Amino acid sequence: MSVGQAKPRLRDLGITIGTMPTGPLNAITDVPGVRVGHATVIQGEGANAARTGVTAIHPHEGSAFTSLVPAAIAILNGAGEITGRSQVDEFGTIESPILITSTHYVGAVHRAVIDWLAVHEPGLGPWFVIPVVAETYDGFLNDAVTQHVTREHVFAAIDGASGGPVAEGNVGGGTGMTLFGFKGGVGTASRQVELGGRRYTIGVEVQGNFGARENLLVDGVPVGLEITDLLSERGTPGEGSIIVVIGTDAPLSDRQLARLCRRGMLGLGRVGSTARNSSGDLLLAFSNTPQNRVPRQSDEPFIASVRLSDDHINEVFQATVEATAEAVLNAMVAAETMVGRDGNVVHALPHDRLREIMRRYGRLRE
Repeated sequence: MSVGQAKPRLRDLGITIGTMPTGPLNAITDVPGVRVGHATVIQGEGANAARTGVTAIHPHEGSAFTSLVPAAIAILNGAGEITGRSQVDEFGTIESPILITSTHYVGAVHRAVIDWLAVHEPGLGPWFVIPVVAETYDGFLNDAVTQHVTREHVFAAIDGASGGPVAEGNVGGGTGMTLFGFKGGVGTASRQVELGGRRYTIGVEVQGNFGARENLLVDGVPVGLEITDLLSERGTPGEGSIIVVIGTDAPLSDRQLARLCRRGMLGLGRVGSTARNSSGDLLLAFSNTPQNRVPRQSDEPFIASVRLSDDHINEVFQATVEATAEAVLNAMVAAETMVGRDGNVVHALPHDRLREIMRRYGRLRE
């Protein structure tokens, strides 16, 4: 379940990304109603080692099936999968919890989400539902051809989702993932903005599994060129994927949420992403402001909604860029060295060396 871990985060090391204020937790769960849960599978050694899992994100405090929220999906590079995209594109809403897992487990997780909805949504009967399930590939550390993620794991992640601190690093769907040749996984961050006299939150959660070491940037510092060792003896892939989930309580339309997805791409660029050829860089954004939720069925012919004026959206853009970049770096800072399939090793980012490099470049806040 989503229990906060006593692991350091980027800011604990004296490194700050951007200038905007964070939410109290600096996490996607700073967005009111958003809940996150993980199920982590670590078992076995050698060829059959399991280093994997699944992560669930509830977009608001109620039922995503009965109360849909505006959403959008955008693709930076498409060597990956996110189910339900065509329906999100068509209707501009999302109707299920968001699940993130390993590439070969998308089918099993998709089936399990429908099973979960059948148990928890009595009104599902006459309706069809198209869950949103996204993936990145953990086959370097995980025996990915064996079905290690089961229906029970999916139920545990969805049912165990909660607000509060979000576990990061080697957890949930991020358990077996790699970032810039270091151990990667789950990361999160948030920013807050003042709009029309009210405070709104933009939260981001990532499942990071991409990047060539030489491209890694931390607050503009070429850390990947400074730390050239700690590479796997068996070779760590420089290509991979990332899932970015952006949530906000600001009243945004699906068109505006698509614009947020594109700003999330800028955040990936700030840490060194070049959206390499076999990378699946997939971004989803949703707004859960109560007045814009869409009932699954309504007798009213018209539905009213409120949206932010585009003339006042720039701060939301900046918040998305900053939170996306910091979420990726938080995943690396929280992650720990892991030995996986066939003895493959991915090393953790060394905190002491990172701090020394940032100090040398004048970026450490002590």
